[in-house]
Amino acid sequence: MLGRAFSKIDVFNRSLTASWLKKQAISNNIANVNTPGYKREVVNFDDMLKNYLDKSKVSMSKTNEKHLDTYGDLNPRITKEEDTSYRRDENNVNLDTEMAEEAANVIRYQALIQQMNSDLSRLKMAIKEGGR
Repeated sequence: MLGRAFSKIDVFNRSLTASWLKKQAISNNIANVNTPGYKREVVNFDDMLKNYLDKSKVSMSKTNEKHLDTYGDLNPRITKEEDTSYRRDENNVNLDTEMAEEAANVIRYQALIQQMNSDLSRLKMAIKEGGR
């Protein structure tokens, strides 16, 4: 049970990291909305997480530090969206899109924090009850 709980916490941690990176990317995009040739930054963690969750239906666990990392493909990163342009100056930042993504990202971050706190509280309670 504890292995599963800590595995879930690691996924939460990676999701929070992705949300933080997304905030940085959105901030960069907004700051460069009028920079000619700037290409917007994105974090495509949602697709990575979906693929990971689909794969994790087949239970895999790392029982030795020499085993392969089961989260290897669940590392969020910022990439450039090079294949679009909205204006003649080749910039592809849409301020309305960035603002909407920022609002959604804030909500996602807060929900992740609440869920992780809830899981940690349950784990703490289970540990206390197990010691009695």
